[in-house]
Amino acid sequence: MIRKVVQIGDPVLRKKCEPITEFNEELAQLLDDLKDTVLAEEGAGLAAPQIGVAKRVAVVNVDEGYFEFINPVFVWQKGEQNGPEGCLSVRGKQGMVTRPSKVKIIFNDRYGQKYALVAKNFFARACCHEFDHLDGIIYTDKATDIRSDEEEA
Repeated sequence: MIRKVVQIGDPVLRKKCEPITEFNEELAQLLDDLKDTVLAEEGAGLAAPQIGVAKRVAVVNVDEGYFEFINPVFVWQKGEQNGPEGCLSVRGKQGMVTRPSKVKIIFNDRYGQKYALVAKNFFARACCHEFDHLDGIIYTDKATDIRSDEEEA
């Protein structure tokens, strides 16, 4: 089901999200809704608080594939990249954000199985952006040179 994306100013976007402890049908439905919504919005990722749910769940949809992250944790971060970011919860704006160029993540899948993966470049940027949402951080907190989309045209 496509869900409404919460916009900046909604207090749920500033909450530190609760970890998932039960891997059940409710979690599966949340993940399915995140997928439907991020695909409908043509986004690179979406975190649960962006649809009003303060849980440590995010999805990322990039060239490397579609990924579901439950209770993600960065093991290490390397390098640095600076580039433009936007957000489905901050419509019509972009800013320059510095992120690691490579990250290693430990996370659970929808069944509770633990995994690790290394993400590079834009994939790493997307993960960092979405996982920030799980701690109540919005990219505008870190961005410089924030502009409206109209200024880019």
